[in-house]
Amino acid sequence: MRISEHIHALDRDGERMAAAANAAGFDAKVPSAPGWRVRDLLAHTGRVHRWATSYLRTGNPSPAEIEGDGLPAEPDDTLLGWFRYGHAALVDALDGADPGMSCWTLWPTAPPAPSPLAFWARRQAHETAVHRVDAELALAAARRAGMDGAEGVEPAGEPAVPPGLGADGIDELLAGFYAQRHRGLVAPRPVALAVRCADTDDGWTIRIGPDTREVNRHPTGTAALSTTGTAAAAGTDANADADANADCTIRGAASDLYLFLWNRQGADRIDVVGDRSVLDLWRDRARIT
Repeated sequence: MRISEHIHALDRDGERMAAAANAAGFDAKVPSAPGWRVRDLLAHTGRVHRWATSYLRTGNPSPAEIEGDGLPAEPDDTLLGWFRYGHAALVDALDGADPGMSCWTLWPTAPPAPSPLAFWARRQAHETAVHRVDAELALAAARRAGMDGAEGVEPAGEPAVPPGLGADGIDELLAGFYAQRHRGLVAPRPVALAVRCADTDDGWTIRIGPDTREVNRHPTGTAALSTTGTAAAAGTDANADADANADCTIRGAASDLYLFLWNRQGADRIDVVGDRSVLDLWRDRARIT
């Protein structure tokens, strides 16, 4: 995806998140984030938006803590406006940033996010998409509790996340968070989990061991480079070969896989083939707020 597409997704999902949060009410529970209420969801995402904006505006080359940065003392009075202001500031900062800017990023930049600007546009698009889903899940739960006719995460006829954004987000999650940062995802013996998007033809194989994590792409769709930046083998033959060597393969629409891998929905909407204990390992060990 292009930087402009990530910014557009961020803009859209931030507005949808605010609308869902407002409709649910700040005291509504967030079922996908146990212990959180909608006010916590808005506060967390608003802080992250301001944190990202600070890098884009200052070019800070060093990691910094995520701080409250003006979080209202009485959150329920002005929290929604505070969130919307920070979201708009982030969109503006990304729109106006120099493509050649330099600043700190969570992990080294590499294709398909080859610059700090590309990294932050992509990271914040997915940060906001996931938490927009959280807000919509909270709204659906609140409507069920109020006997007011529950609605699911998906607007009529649309996937919760567009296919291209879903596949891009799976790639960021696997090749970014889990290949480069997440230390809790380990297995007592080497295992391999294959992930296949049925609607974009993107695929990945995650190899997990006692002290190693490796992610290989096998795409024909949106994520067209390997983690080393070299061209990856394309076509269904590459995916079939990878699947044959995997202990477990999961396949489904990019949106459903995205939400499953982010622990926002269960496995009932995806196909699972092989050793389900590998999938249980993911569910137990792979969790990012």
